[in-house]
Amino acid sequence: MMNDLQMLLKDKGKNCCALIISPENRKYFTGFESSDGFLLVSPDRAVFITDGRYIEAAEKQITACEVMLLGKAYPQIAEILKEMKCNQLLVESTRMTVSTYNSLKGVLKNISISTDATLDTLINSLRCVKTQNEVDSIVKAQRIAEDAFRHILKFIKVGVTEKEIALELDFYMLRNGGEGLSFETIAVSGKNSSMPHGVPSDKKIENGDFITLDFGTVINGYHSDMTRTVAVGFATDEMKNVYDTVLKAQNNCLENIKAGVDCKTGDEFARSVIKEYGYGEYFTHSTGHGVGVEIHEYPNLSPASDSVLQAGNIVTVEPGIYIPEKFGVRIEDMALITENGCVNLTNAPKELIIL
Repeated sequence: MMNDLQMLLKDKGKNCCALIISPENRKYFTGFESSDGFLLVSPDRAVFITDGRYIEAAEKQITACEVMLLGKAYPQIAEILKEMKCNQLLVESTRMTVSTYNSLKGVLKNISISTDATLDTLINSLRCVKTQNEVDSIVKAQRIAEDAFRHILKFIKVGVTEKEIALELDFYMLRNGGEGLSFETIAVSGKNSSMPHGVPSDKKIENGDFITLDFGTVINGYHSDMTRTVAVGFATDEMKNVYDTVLKAQNNCLENIKAGVDCKTGDEFARSVIKEYGYGEYFTHSTGHGVGVEIHEYPNLSPASDSVLQAGNIVTVEPGIYIPEKFGVRIEDMALITENGCVNLTNAPKELIIL
């Protein structure tokens, strides 16, 4: 991964370097997780600088680059860039604060700082195509989440609260090998399920509720993401019709996405089905997003996207219908894009489950 970035920098010129400050990108290129540090990369050298809390572990774990103890951060960065003969510095424009930029500008007198999207674009182009090791980590995380789903089906009953369901999912995933949660678990029921990113509350489960569960865990720094909607006690004809529509939309997308398909079209594969059945106004978000060292990353299956799917992308496919003051339904799988289609990485039932 580091070598790939260095090759891309070489194409920009032998004196073009990159400064990486975000935890996610530092982790991606070094394999080391920390809350602090700077990664400096030139076409032929890479240096990770971190403070005393992490230096010993970093020296033991990092093999992709040099490791150096952090001193006075910005003068030290300036000195290393001088050694690298840098005359142009690319920075993460979407992640760098104004304060950090001003501090850099104050010490880099003879170096041009590129604040456009060049580095973000280069990094996205690498991160969006997963290696087999990355796929394996995501799948392992997903299998833990699927086990948690099977477990929670036995836990859910009338009278338990949304918060209790969310906590039980979290505890199960962490107890069974998850390194962390992919995001704050969503467990919303009844009218609350009409909010795509609703927050679990003290509301108790009732007969006739839909419950939307959106959750995932992390392995080796890589996230999983899945959503299932289940009914408790019974489902009305309207609930069944909405559920079937969402499932048809998801299946249509999964059956048609592949390398070379633009992401707008990928989104439309799902959205067109929901429109056809008269629920278009109730599908209020994009069809999917990339997943990796972050839960939301490039590319997005979205009407606003200008991207094209590539083999090796992992994207969620998660259409939904949300009817205010009634209920909502979302079904989400993760798909590995291939030249001829996609591989569904999610092994959990999708037919309507009534508990």
